[in-house]
Amino acid sequence: MPVRPIVKFPDPRLSAPAAEVEAFDDDLGALAADLLDTMRAAPGIGITGPHIGVLQRVVVIETSFADGARTFVNPVITWSSPETAPHQEGSVSMPGVSEEIERPARIKLRWQDLDGLTHTGEADGLLAVCLQHEIDQLDGCFWIDRLSRLKRERVVKKYEKLQKR
Repeated sequence: MPVRPIVKFPDPRLSAPAAEVEAFDDDLGALAADLLDTMRAAPGIGITGPHIGVLQRVVVIETSFADGARTFVNPVITWSSPETAPHQEGSVSMPGVSEEIERPARIKLRWQDLDGLTHTGEADGLLAVCLQHEIDQLDGCFWIDRLSRLKRERVVKKYEKLQKR
């Protein structure tokens, strides 16, 4: 499948909520395959439809090659732990910069697979961070929106300097 162009910050599509997937067909399978190839080429460990300009609720995550890639369609977080954990985050749409973000340490979620079957599960560690980050993106919340104003401005300035090079 082809590697697609990645939408770069500050493109307004990164702040737009993605639509629920309704058609579980070959086009959805092709989109998931394109997302995986694009994410690996970036490189990254998570990517969404909006990252390539497709405003649909599709997430592909591969936290390690050994675990393999997983596709989450229409994912929803149904519970978050009160305990939190910090983690360095960045985005394929804003390469070269990262910042520490505090998120719930564990989550429960519901999603569909590429055939439309509904699943529930739990995640912690890197997978929980990645899922929260990508589901935020589907909701139109770009990762830097989770930063304080000062940290956000600093990250944006650093990114702009990198783009000028």
